[in-house]
Amino acid sequence: MRLAELELDLDVFAGPFDLLLTLILREEVDLREVDLAEIVVCYIDHLERRGELDLEAATEFLVLIAALLELKSRLLLPGEEVEELLELDGGEAAEELLARLLDAHRFRAAADELAGRLRAQSGFRFRSAPLPPELRRASSEQARAVYEPRMLAAAIGGLLRRPPSVDIAHIPTSRVTVAERLGVLRALLRRGSFRFTEAIERADRVTIAVTLFALLELYKRGELTWTQPEPFGEVLIEARGRARAQQQAAVG
Repeated sequence: MRLAELELDLDVFAGPFDLLLTLILREEVDLREVDLAEIVVCYIDHLERRGELDLEAATEFLVLIAALLELKSRLLLPGEEVEELLELDGGEAAEELLARLLDAHRFRAAADELAGRLRAQSGFRFRSAPLPPELRRASSEQARAVYEPRMLAAAIGGLLRRPPSVDIAHIPTSRVTVAERLGVLRALLRRGSFRFTEAIERADRVTIAVTLFALLELYKRGELTWTQPEPFGEVLIEARGRARAQQQAAVG
């Protein structure tokens, strides 16, 4: 909520809050006749009706009300300070309020910076203060055992005991290499063409993956090519020279 949206209905003034502030600074409205407590109540009622709180506008409102309270308290006190304050023009009073707003802005920025550093180092803070005096030296009456010594010994012994090795004999391992699969693919290429399912018949997943790597290696070397007429269909692998001859025959 902006302060300009705050409408006031006082005994000496009716209108927006920023207009009242301007009239006070120009000495067109006597600050001693303005009920500042009623202004605060109106502001709180307006916040409840709106159902939302703008922290920046609320901070600005608090700073302005604090400045007006200080000026009003000086006006109500007798002495030379009252005469000096009455001689201040609106520009000097506005500069004083502006300086207070700038101070509040700097303090708020510093608070945000400190809060950010506190959140960034939340996982690294530790207690560095010494023990209280009553805990530095304990009498024999206060020092009593919480656990039996044999329980502590058994716990420490369990930590020192080596755990049994994990048995991985039941996990099957594949010893196939890319060089072996290259030999299998080249042997099948001597026929001119073959299907990919023939190269991976009765093979496990690791062998299928290694066969695919070998197939890509032969394709990179220009020894073979493949075709797949339809998605998820059979992959036909042919020697590069045989496929090129078939293409030339089809074009002829």
